[in-house]
Amino acid sequence: MEITTEEFKRCDLVKAVGRVDSKTAPQLAKAFEAITEEDRFKIVFDMSGVEFVSSAGLRVMISVQKTCKRWNRGELVLACVSDKINDVMDLAGFVPLFKFYETAIDAVGSF
Repeated sequence: MEITTEEFKRCDLVKAVGRVDSKTAPQLAKAFEAITEEDRFKIVFDMSGVEFVSSAGLRVMISVQKTCKRWNRGELVLACVSDKINDVMDLAGFVPLFKFYETAIDAVGSF
């Protein structure tokens, strides 16, 4: 899996390409941690290149959401989520926990 991060004025953009599974989820968690450790809590996760998310990947996303929302500091929003991944998140009951955007530009603009 390939992860890129980009810092903007109001938020950070994290883009992943590949599979988010038990093998690659720690790599994704480190990318999010690097952002939150610098006291930046408004994060856009561009999932346009993500083809699969396992339970380990969902755990990382929930953990980051909890960290960002603690004390109303910010939140993790999702952009370009495929129908297949959206179905998995819906089945797990995670859809109400996140805001979804059609494009990364819309998501960045929401902050």
